[in-house]
Amino acid sequence: MQSIGFILVLALALAMGTLSIPLNDKCSLIGRWQNDLGSEMNITAVNNVGKIFGTYLTKVTSSDKPISESPLRGSQQMGDQEHPTFGFTVTWSFSDSTTVFVGQCFVDDKGKETLQTMWLLRKKADSSQDNWKATLVGTNLFTRV
Repeated sequence: MQSIGFILVLALALAMGTLSIPLNDKCSLIGRWQNDLGSEMNITAVNNVGKIFGTYLTKVTSSDKPISESPLRGSQQMGDQEHPTFGFTVTWSFSDSTTVFVGQCFVDDKGKETLQTMWLLRKKADSSQDNWKATLVGTNLFTRV
């Protein structure tokens, strides 16, 4: 009788959307990722509405200050769990710059996950005349570590 009660509670929870069972563990953004330049990010949590939390440790900088781990915050589309799109911001803790990333997770035919991203890095401009050179654009490919 207890097992029937458990099954009913489980079915009710699933029907109400309060409990979710992942259909595919691939392309979960949670975990450690490394990009093609050796920078590492650790996504520690993605909550039930898609908010992303983590840290980023870059291997490249134009700052003369020592590199330190920086906070990462963002969001993920929750509709397509197989290949989610996402965006996140890194506010660099060692410089006056901010970088935003947008991308999508993919799984190849061998099961390897990649995050294909495009980024904008905004450096602090000393004046409005320097605004034209303060934004850099690039791409990164992340793989799970």
